[in-house]
Amino acid sequence: MPTEWINAAEAARRLGVKQASLYSYVSRGVLTRRRAHGSRASLFSASEVEGLARRGRPRRAPGPAELVIETELTEITGDHLRYRGIDAIGLARSCGLEQVAALLWTGRLGDPSDGRLDDRGGARWEAPAPAVAAGSAAQAALPAGTLPLERLQVIVPALAAADPLRLHLDPPAVVAAGRCLIAGMVDCLPVANIGSVLGNGQAPPAAAAGRGDVRGNGNGRARGALGGTVAERLVPRLCPADPGAGLIDAVRAALVLLADHELAASTLAARVAASMRADPYAVVATGLGAVGGTLHGGASFGAEVMLRSAPGPADAARAVGDLLRRGERIPGFGHFVYRRRDPRAVLLLDLLRAADPGSERLAVADAVIAEARGRSLPEPNIDFALAALAVMAGMIPGAGEAIFSVARAVGWVAHALEEYARGTPIRPRGIYTGPVVPPG
Repeated sequence: MPTEWINAAEAARRLGVKQASLYSYVSRGVLTRRRAHGSRASLFSASEVEGLARRGRPRRAPGPAELVIETELTEITGDHLRYRGIDAIGLARSCGLEQVAALLWTGRLGDPSDGRLDDRGGARWEAPAPAVAAGSAAQAALPAGTLPLERLQVIVPALAAADPLRLHLDPPAVVAAGRCLIAGMVDCLPVANIGSVLGNGQAPPAAAAGRGDVRGNGNGRARGALGGTVAERLVPRLCPADPGAGLIDAVRAALVLLADHELAASTLAARVAASMRADPYAVVATGLGAVGGTLHGGASFGAEVMLRSAPGPADAARAVGDLLRRGERIPGFGHFVYRRRDPRAVLLLDLLRAADPGSERLAVADAVIAEARGRSLPEPNIDFALAALAVMAGMIPGAGEAIFSVARAVGWVAHALEEYARGTPIRPRGIYTGPVVPPG
């Protein structure tokens, strides 16, 4: 007998719940759904709905971690990640961040020439000179050794102050602001270890540090110059030396893999800000505030520290054991969403192995993975893969957080566009559990 499919309104009516509850049941595996042919509408199996109605609603009501917001951007099912229905792993094999940004922001995959500042055409990703000067000067005032994420948290408000039209929230204006914002985040970061590049032991003036050194690096490519894609411009700000084409391509792929991830904590925070009509810069600044937590984007920094603490593969067991003896979790393993393995980590680690199969740093990462498996820990996640990329490429400390933040800014802007169109503030209600004081 063919399956009868009913729409969300009818399913909710038969169950006596709000439609939002249906999607929480889907996220918890209580109900399954499919898309209507030629439409974005959700359909539910009538027999499955009737069976749930007979059993009664699930005892556990959706908790704070299960706030349901409908989105057309990203879908995570099982161990699969899709951007607007397109496999994100496939996109990461061949596309740049700029192309995926166009997909998330407009629904159409961008042109391969997007992001370049030469004469190849495509959408230009470039912040105005006054904005770059403001962001560069702001981060240049920070102490030496400040991590890249902390610099980005200062750069973004400076970029906002230099954009008098930032409160223009029509979609084309937001897309244009998104390009300028993300380009500015990258171009305002100082070039890594610039003193040694110049050969005089001295850093250049703040403006030059922000715009990047245009001297050659021995292979015909100017380190820190403003030409090139976001990935090509970001690498010199994280790597004191050229890491090679394979690892640069891994940075490109990592940016695509991290562009969005449904309603992660930073994205939810960004959406709440956007629902209150905060401008795109404020939305990204909100996301940056949440991303530094050790359970979110900051997990890659913990994994970096762990990998750097092992001089060679034979030291992997000690590095893992030291964490366990201190009662700390091993960073970069397991994921809240993926049941078996993080597909983003699988691809990025494969790219690292192909780029430099003889790397001792890769051997350390593989030894840590082996130790974790020997202790029956979950598989490595994207934070661990980012850390492996950072140590293999010889990046500065905290580089993984910077890659994560630049990439995820694309997703935050995409979610902001959805919230601006939705026009309804996100205002969860609290359940008071404190003392009750009788009147009088």
